[in-house]
Amino acid sequence: MSVEQHLTDRNLALELVRVTEAGALAAARLVGRGEKEEADGAAVSAMRIAFQSVHIRGTVIIGEGEKDHAPMLYNGEAVGFGDGPEIDIAVDPVEGTNAVAYGRPNGLAVIGCTPKGGMFNPGRSYYCKKLVVGKEAANVIDLDAPVADNLKKIAFALGKPVSELNIFVLDKPRHVGLINDIRIAGARIHLYTDGDVAGALMAADPRHQMDVLMGIGGTPEAVITACALKGTGAQMLTRLNPLSDEERKNIEADGISIDTIRSVDDLITSNESYFAATGITEGELLDGVAYRGEYAITSSMATRGRTGTTRYIQAWHNRKKLATMSSVRY
Repeated sequence: MSVEQHLTDRNLALELVRVTEAGALAAARLVGRGEKEEADGAAVSAMRIAFQSVHIRGTVIIGEGEKDHAPMLYNGEAVGFGDGPEIDIAVDPVEGTNAVAYGRPNGLAVIGCTPKGGMFNPGRSYYCKKLVVGKEAANVIDLDAPVADNLKKIAFALGKPVSELNIFVLDKPRHVGLINDIRIAGARIHLYTDGDVAGALMAADPRHQMDVLMGIGGTPEAVITACALKGTGAQMLTRLNPLSDEERKNIEADGISIDTIRSVDDLITSNESYFAATGITEGELLDGVAYRGEYAITSSMATRGRTGTTRYIQAWHNRKKLATMSSVRY
């Protein structure tokens, strides 16, 4: 690896944080306004502009949708300054649009990326079954095992009784059976309306009280999460779980196996992966955007798969100065 390439690799994670910061700052102005499309649009526009200064030849693999339905950050769009390494990108400008629209916890702006060809492309799959744990329990989980069996093995690996396990579950009608099984097993359930990226990262990090994420969530979000977990030793097992006949037919037409169980290493095959996230609304993973006079304060994290390093970054943005330098309204 050349010195120039080494410096590019080291700097890319921080450059991606600048992009997620831009998205979070733009969306934060609309927190609690009940306008999720507007919040998402503001973040998309800000992140698209911020990408222009990043020295990569990027391609959006997972973005806002097909070109005909998404004016920016659509699947297949080229982003970046146009020089530097070829990069595949998964981006969710507002992960948890309802969380942002209604002022709920864990709204994030997130990006995951790998060198070209290093990321699983889920095509038109929107939902998958997920099981996420930290490093200590990474080798004991089984996506096909009964809930109670998994929880017993996880509890043993963590050195605590099942009754002390904390389980993150999205509060959705599809999880009624799962919630019942967890309760029968005796574990503690934490229900969230949105934010399974934040939930997965909390489950993977022993500093947070969450021990496990279970349930059906977004497939694009799973790939982004895998970028964050790569190199940490944490594990996520997934299997596509279409919730409609149309989604199933589209997945089959794309030639993607529905029955295959995919781990972090299956979703992200390159060790040189990167992840960045910035909080939009207040959350247990990251603080939301806060305002102090002329400053906007952001809380972000950045990870690099090769080193397993996670950085937490607080930034104070002078909005008056930004207004003279950018067309984005912060």
